[in-house]
Amino acid sequence: MPNEVSLAEFIAQSSRGLYGRMFGPDFLRKGYLGVSQSTFAQTYGRKIWDALNNRTVFYNAIKKVPWGPTAGWVLRTDRGSGRMRPITETGSLPTIDVSNYQGVYVLPKIVAADFGVPIKSIVVNTFEGGMGDILAAELQATERDFVKGVNKELLAGSAALCSGGGTTSFVTNSTWADNSVSLGDTWYYYDTTAVAVEETQGGLVSDVTSGTVTVSTYDTAVADGDVAYVHSRAGFTSIDDICMSDACTTGGAYAYANVYSLTTRTADTYAAAASCSYSNGVGRDLSLELVDNAIEAIRIKGGEPKLIVCGWDQYFNLERLLNAQQRYMGQEVYQVGVGDERTLAGTRTGLILSTYKGIPVLPDADAAKSVNVSDTQLGSNVFVLDTDYLEMAIAMPTQYVENRDYFAADALVVRGLIYMMGELRCTRVDCQAKIADLN
Repeated sequence: MPNEVSLAEFIAQSSRGLYGRMFGPDFLRKGYLGVSQSTFAQTYGRKIWDALNNRTVFYNAIKKVPWGPTAGWVLRTDRGSGRMRPITETGSLPTIDVSNYQGVYVLPKIVAADFGVPIKSIVVNTFEGGMGDILAAELQATERDFVKGVNKELLAGSAALCSGGGTTSFVTNSTWADNSVSLGDTWYYYDTTAVAVEETQGGLVSDVTSGTVTVSTYDTAVADGDVAYVHSRAGFTSIDDICMSDACTTGGAYAYANVYSLTTRTADTYAAAASCSYSNGVGRDLSLELVDNAIEAIRIKGGEPKLIVCGWDQYFNLERLLNAQQRYMGQEVYQVGVGDERTLAGTRTGLILSTYKGIPVLPDADAAKSVNVSDTQLGSNVFVLDTDYLEMAIAMPTQYVENRDYFAADALVVRGLIYMMGELRCTRVDCQAKIADLN
């Protein structure tokens, strides 16, 4: 197996390989060896390809912007008190009280996906019955997997109930962990026995296997009923991380979210926290009242919801709720565009859902899920978002690097790497909302 190398070394090896290629630049062109491409491979390969879930709705919907000359911004977390009041003609002036500002510091993250194709496979697959240009096919597959991976990171879950663990691990729902925890993340946990957050020595993730997350040493052992929550991501911050507050609960216990390095994110604090709706780890059915409350919470803060994101389960639940109120006064195909995505074709009256109260509803299979008091994964969360304050900031656009340095790889293999640098930024956290603990 090739040795692990840094991004800088990989690029350096690629440059070295430019002048020592075994094959010419046209070698990988289809039909170079004078044989036709395989109909079998193209037909069945396409069927296998289409069977994979590669929808990346959330990533496509949010706006992409250049990073800009900034490493952060300031949130106003307190209006001040007593600074405005009526005064009489000879009355004293209002008490001076300044606003409270809190810095938010965000640096770009690097994410990458790589692949390798042996040179023998490159040659053999150009023969009749092969897949054709295997390097191009694998590059296309990796491109789609890369974007899918980015989408999953942006929708990863931020907290889960633990069923046990130790000083170097915590155990939670395996499906949830696979979709929400990544190598290099830092996870803390809330000790329900001591009623305290355990983060003295951090918790850098080095392995995720079947729901067991291995971390660097905690100062005390994780026990059944404790809550693990993300402190910082090695990859992109997720919308679930942003829609957290100090008062949120997971599985009935407290969870604290410190992504963006906010010292306090108490629920309902002005401009400091998103609106979070929980039910202490007990599953509940989605209702229109819950959605309306989330919309109301954003509008009270001065925002205007532009997008609702949820899993397919909650999409169908919402559709059933609206079907019961359907009035047949005419049919009209209706779709709304959000970023590069469009809602499902439906009617303005909501029989086949495309919007709710004029807000586009986009289902995404990667939407984060909650866990209940028994460490069982519940349904997906519903996010109501004001996307005016939500953006994917790109510090370095997606790059592709090809490496043919066989000596560095210690193998006759052509390697490819796709990487980008950026981060999900939210300039007003209070204009976002989440509904969790749903069946």
